[in-house]
Amino acid sequence: MVLSELTWPEVSALDAASTVVLIPTGAVEQHGPHLPLGTDTYLATAAAQEIAAACPDIALVTPCLWMGASLHHMPFAGTVSASFEGYAEALRRAVTSLADHGFIKFMAVNGHGGNCDSNRIVFRQLRHERPTLQIAAANYFDFIEPGLLDSTMEGALKSIRHACEAETSLMMHKHPSLVKVEKLRNDGLAAYPDIPGFVSNFDEITEQGSYGFATLASPHKGEAFWASIIQNGAQAVRDFSAGFAYLGIDQ
Repeated sequence: MVLSELTWPEVSALDAASTVVLIPTGAVEQHGPHLPLGTDTYLATAAAQEIAAACPDIALVTPCLWMGASLHHMPFAGTVSASFEGYAEALRRAVTSLADHGFIKFMAVNGHGGNCDSNRIVFRQLRHERPTLQIAAANYFDFIEPGLLDSTMEGALKSIRHACEAETSLMMHKHPSLVKVEKLRNDGLAAYPDIPGFVSNFDEITEQGSYGFATLASPHKGEAFWASIIQNGAQAVRDFSAGFAYLGIDQ
C-alpha cells in the first residue's frame, strides 16, 4: 500500500496496530562521475515500494524523505543537503503524524550513509518519548543475505560504500539508463596513519566523488543483490507485523 495513493477513509480503515509503516530515506547528492545525484533516493524508494508490494496487506510505504543529511558532500556541485536538525525534524514528524493516527510500527528503509546516525538518534528519542512505538532504523542494504557481498563482489572492498561496485551494480539493474558506463572509475583515498573515528568530508577521501571499485560493477551482480534485498526485507516486515519476543541469549 502506498500512503500517497490512498484516501483518508482508506487509511483510517487500516489495522494500524499490525501495519508496518515503511519510510524510505534518501538523498540528492553527488555520486561520482557515473551515477546520478538521486541514486540513494531511487534505490531506497524502490526497495521500500517493492518490499511493501510483497506484503500488500501489512505494509504501508510513505513518500521518500529525499533531502538527506549530506553536508559532507557539499563540496561537489548539485548536492542538496538538509541541516541535521532539519532532516531530523522531517523524519520525526513523518513518524509522529502517523503515530497520532494510531500506527505504532515504523521502519526506516534508508539508502544514504549520511542519514544513518540521524535515523538512529531520532528513533532512539522517539522510543524514549513514546514507549509504545515499535521502530527500526534499517538500511535497504542491511537486507542483503550475509555472505552474498563477499561471494559476489570482486574488489577488495566487500561492502557497500559510495557509487562503488555494489551500488553501481544495483543502479545498473534498477536504472541502467542513468548509469554513465563510459565514466566508470575506481576511486578512494585513505589517510595514513589511520586515526580511528576521524571525520572527513568526501572531497578529502576521493578524487572524483566515488569510493570503491565501480569498474567491476555489473547488472548481474545488482540483480542478485536486489533479489536478496526484497526477499529478506519482506520477511522482516512480516516478522515485524506478526510480533516478536525477547528470549534469553542461551536459547
